[in-house]
Amino acid sequence: MKIWIDIVNSPHVRFFNGIIKRLKADGHEVIITARDFSNIHDLLDIFNIEYTSIGDHGVTLEEKLLSSTKRAYDLANFIKDKDIDVAITKHSIELPRVAFGLKIPNIFILDNEHAIAANKLTLPLVNKLVIPEIFDVWDSIKFGMDPNNIIRYDGTCEVTHLEDFTYNENILEDLDIEVSKKYTILMRPEPSLASYLDTDCNKSVLTPIVDELKDIADILVIPRFNAQSEIFKDIDGVHVVKTPVDTFSLMKRCDLVIGAGGTMNREAALLGTPVISCYPGAQLSVDSYYIKRGLMKRSTDLNEIIKLAKQLLENKDEQVTLKTDDLVDIIVNEIYKTYNENSS
Repeated sequence: MKIWIDIVNSPHVRFFNGIIKRLKADGHEVIITARDFSNIHDLLDIFNIEYTSIGDHGVTLEEKLLSSTKRAYDLANFIKDKDIDVAITKHSIELPRVAFGLKIPNIFILDNEHAIAANKLTLPLVNKLVIPEIFDVWDSIKFGMDPNNIIRYDGTCEVTHLEDFTYNENILEDLDIEVSKKYTILMRPEPSLASYLDTDCNKSVLTPIVDELKDIADILVIPRFNAQSEIFKDIDGVHVVKTPVDTFSLMKRCDLVIGAGGTMNREAALLGTPVISCYPGAQLSVDSYYIKRGLMKRSTDLNEIIKLAKQLLENKDEQVTLKTDDLVDIIVNEIYKTYNENSS
């Protein structure tokens, strides 16, 4: 088979890494396209994944529209002669459009039911949809998905991210970060360029939290963009961590993670590190999965976040072992099934 994978965000590199390796081990050709956004290219290089860079990401609505339109055009020109058997992506706006237009069976991985604009643009063109069991299926059906083509699993996308993880207990020393306080907290700002959040990239919901906790803990911040680096770089007690970096070892090394995003919060929960989500949007089902199991706290109230942080730092709970479905197996098997259905 020839499988096309389109990667459009940094966490998707880890997500697809195990899937790519499995497909290649089975003797299939995997063609990777990736847009130039955040540190996607750096991570692909770290994982030794060959790729073709196509397109970028706008900031304003107009820029996003023009970037996506051009990217769909460029992807179509790149893919049209590749004889692709199955296409698969996680949240790419352009892959379903191109695959539909070229009559390529496509599989879509979804973990954000609140990305309404993106879901409207993609789900009507998707052949197979993979979602967590915790999702309300109606959130997919209302966009035109046939419920018979929805594959559900126990867990979240992040369960694939830890497949090859080896903990580096000297991660802080390797990064030349000196900590002097009793506790160390890792923080991740909100995804301020995301279409589903109305946020200002020159501000952060983490700023008042940093101000309240910097006296009792060394604080590490992993910014998403240069503008976020500028927010925190001159605050005493705050270490701005440059990417790409071994975020898993950092999360495991720290005493607490406070995140205004999503992926790293869920990864921290899987690693057993106490985590507080202060995500500024509507609560995601995939976050509810961990909250219900006691592996994540959530609040957007400053006083409550500070109170929770101090409680979690002082009273670490025993790590909970979480059993989930093998998502790599599920996706690889679905690729084979889709190929067989369309080649018979």
